[in-house]
Amino acid sequence: MGYNKKSGYLGNPNLKEIGTQIEFTKEQVEEYIKCSNDPIYFIKKYIKIVTLDKGLEPFQLYDYQENIVETIQNNRYVIAKLPRQTGKTTTTVAWMVHYLIFNQNVNIAILANKLKTAMEIMKRLKEAYEYLPKWLQHGVVEWNKTSIQLENGSRVMASATSASAVRGGSFNVIFLDEFAHVPPNVADEFFSSVYPTITSGQTTKVIIVSTPNGLNMYYSLWQGANKKSGQEGKNEYVPIEVHWSQVPLYPGGPLRDQKWKQRTIKQLGGGSGGEHKFQSEYDCDFIGSSNTLISSAKLHVLSARSPLYKTKEGLCIYEEPRDNRVYVMTVDVSRGQGNDYSAIVMFDITEAPYKVVAKYRNNLVSPMLLPTIISAFGKKYKDAFALIEVNDIGGQVADILHYDLEYDNILMSTNKGRSGMVLNGGFGKGEALFGVRTTVTVKKLGCSILKSLIEQDKLIVEDEEIIKELLSFVAKYNTFGADDGHTDDLVMCLVLFGWLTKQSYFKEITNIDIRKELFDGEIKKIEDDDWFSFGFISSYDEDENDPKL
Repeated sequence: MGYNKKSGYLGNPNLKEIGTQIEFTKEQVEEYIKCSNDPIYFIKKYIKIVTLDKGLEPFQLYDYQENIVETIQNNRYVIAKLPRQTGKTTTTVAWMVHYLIFNQNVNIAILANKLKTAMEIMKRLKEAYEYLPKWLQHGVVEWNKTSIQLENGSRVMASATSASAVRGGSFNVIFLDEFAHVPPNVADEFFSSVYPTITSGQTTKVIIVSTPNGLNMYYSLWQGANKKSGQEGKNEYVPIEVHWSQVPLYPGGPLRDQKWKQRTIKQLGGGSGGEHKFQSEYDCDFIGSSNTLISSAKLHVLSARSPLYKTKEGLCIYEEPRDNRVYVMTVDVSRGQGNDYSAIVMFDITEAPYKVVAKYRNNLVSPMLLPTIISAFGKKYKDAFALIEVNDIGGQVADILHYDLEYDNILMSTNKGRSGMVLNGGFGKGEALFGVRTTVTVKKLGCSILKSLIEQDKLIVEDEEIIKELLSFVAKYNTFGADDGHTDDLVMCLVLFGWLTKQSYFKEITNIDIRKELFDGEIKKIEDDDWFSFGFISSYDEDENDPKL
């Protein structure tokens, strides 16, 4: 197809050339006005699409597609959560064609998670425009793969979503396709860049259409759109949601039903894998759209409750300590520089199901102060056992807790070679650690046990922040960790607890009588082996009820 600056692109008989004069009939004038005022009428009568079964045919909108068009037409900010194969992109493209024709000097940006996808959307828009009657078209000034310009001054550009995609430009409509699949860092940078563009005009529109893909910016925008007016976090977006059962099996046919669902699950691979894909791509489940450690079915029923009290420093108490109960706390240590959190989770392990009874989380607390907090927390809960992660500076925290603050109930572990890290009382062969080093094996076992504990209701978790972290604790790089833009410090405390429950020593510390016999026997063994010749002398202050070393 050749190009001429005067007449536009030549060789395509479907496109109107620049400067072409058309004498409108009275009927065409009336039709033009009617189409201008009613985008649904225009789309049904003049937009044609290419279908797999029948080729080129008029675009007959379903009820939910009409609702999409009306919502976009009447609102500045729209966010849509739609399943696959609902015609969401084609519907939006049809509206954009109407917007281009019946508005002068407007600019549209089509942005997708991949440039190839953006170009495919542009291709659909160009096809829809080509099949319009000439009297509805404007002359074509530019007709490229990623940009077009019409004689009425309106433009469209297509690009991958990025921080620089629309920087410096002025756009009347920004269409973000599959925004949930844009990498989180790119999405953050994009909104920082594009926000001035969005707010610069009084009629600028932003259309976000996607299937879910975990708990990312799209999820946050969707949650904000669905909050009630005046509620914290409410944004200006108008939400559109379509369920797969609203979509016909085929044009003019019955709606999708359970038989269709089961057939589709089978086509997606069957079994739990097929169900997971269906849950993500058709049920539009945010949780099911990411490969979380805990099953999405279980995550959906986890519910938080208000703590008895909480402090601004990050302490939440759900149950006060009680006599004749056994408590253990797991500790994940950070550097206190405002990034990762130092976290402590307190468990009641007296009997199953175990319970999270308290938690502490703070990303500014100094590692030098953390041992004091651990000690106070542990003493409050009946001298709770403490399991500390010692990969980084956790070892220093454990040492201060033991040597300076003389906290006795620090759980110890030993590296048994091929057997990995094994919990014990610090007795026996091998180098004993105050705490445990989170190796690949420890984390793998901890994750596996934690999954079983929660899904089988053997661990009760009712803390909102822990549940939020579980929602974004996903498979990545052959392990599990926080999804991009999220944290997992509290969940890692749960992972340590999962590993702990698998240790033989755990069964002994959960029984008060057995525990007393165990330590009495171990102390006698030390005495018999003449360990006290190294200067470890123990006394017991009955008044303070506190061991002195």
